[in-house]
Amino acid sequence: MATTTTTTATTTRRLFPVITASVIGTTIEWYDYFLYATVAVLVFPHLFFPKESVMAGTLLSLTTFLVGFIARPFGSVLFGHLGDRLGRKSTLVATVLLMGIATFLIGFVPGYDTIGIAAPLLVSVLRFCQGLGVGGEWGGAILLALEQGHPRNRGFWASWPQIGAPLGLFLSSVAVSIVAAFSGPQFPIWGWRIPFYLSALLIVVGLFIRLRLEETPLFAKVREEKQEVRLPVVDMLKFHWKDLLLILGAGLASGAAFYTFATFVLVYGVHLGLDRQLVLTSINVACILEAFTIPLSGAISDRVGRRLWYLAGCIVLVVFPIPYFFLLNTKVPALVLLAIILSFALYHGWIYGVTPAFYAEHFSTKVRYTGTALALNLLSPLTSGLAPLIATALLVAYPGSYMPLALYLIILAVISAVATLGLKELSHADISA
Repeated sequence: MATTTTTTATTTRRLFPVITASVIGTTIEWYDYFLYATVAVLVFPHLFFPKESVMAGTLLSLTTFLVGFIARPFGSVLFGHLGDRLGRKSTLVATVLLMGIATFLIGFVPGYDTIGIAAPLLVSVLRFCQGLGVGGEWGGAILLALEQGHPRNRGFWASWPQIGAPLGLFLSSVAVSIVAAFSGPQFPIWGWRIPFYLSALLIVVGLFIRLRLEETPLFAKVREEKQEVRLPVVDMLKFHWKDLLLILGAGLASGAAFYTFATFVLVYGVHLGLDRQLVLTSINVACILEAFTIPLSGAISDRVGRRLWYLAGCIVLVVFPIPYFFLLNTKVPALVLLAIILSFALYHGWIYGVTPAFYAEHFSTKVRYTGTALALNLLSPLTSGLAPLIATALLVAYPGSYMPLALYLIILAVISAVATLGLKELSHADISA
């Protein structure tokens, strides 16, 4: 008993700086990514598409948002290759640099009235660079924790980098809210640029943290034994193609649901005539609560098993969308707040907390970076990226009913549940090979 307690304490002390670095690093990355999402809905329709109607401008703006998702699979292959060949640490330094610089430069892009069509094209190129960074960052940050944690608590430790998503969304929303309040009517003109400039400071913080990290023990062993594979993506597809396909199916619902809850809700709020600040404040509160439910979900998956817990999350999404949109449609502030909190803290925190270990455990160490990154990002253009566009299109086609929106999420949840049943339970398996 004493030996077990000592080992656990030692593991916790060793993991603390790694977890801290992972959470701060992913928070910075997701701040950059979600900042674009928020401003794309609130500012870009008027800035880059002034000749279009409000709804058409929003759709075009969300199309530039989609560009980042198109880039994510390419980032997964590129940085997955580097992560499986050169190591997790050096690759994550590159991703934080790419994301930070791209975000900083977006703040300097002139509007359509100044440089015409070059404005949305330029911002789309920078958005593509953001997508490349996220495609490489997400899987790598997870592996920093997963490949160093104790096997009995892998789900708990691997879930911590996921906290960066709600915290990054929270910080981007707070930054936009503060600057909007400070700049007032000037926010759509120049105020929106300030949060993008702040990413320069975040680059420095991110680099300082990442450069102090050590390589994970599992990959260090691969490198010591010279077992690195020449083309990780080829080996991954050769030996893990079935697992990858099933994981992609299992992830359909979570990606679409999150970007419906986090991005489309701003569009839907405008449609309902809700106060913008009410929606943003509700998202902020929900993000803080989700930061607690994510590691809780990861810890529960260590006890009951990843597959069962993930499947239960899919079932929750089958029954959740109709009550969610019903609560929003009441336009009662307390019920709007409740709907948004439940969408983040209950559903998304549930799925998001178990996702890292559940996905990564299906790939061998030699190709785990590539496999995990592709599992998280390969279908993102069709699920996460298209979700706000599909939801907005459904809203335009059926302005008087939220049922088509709810059915869209329900169908994806059913598909995800079926795919989850085909995956293996590896909660306590040896993943060192």
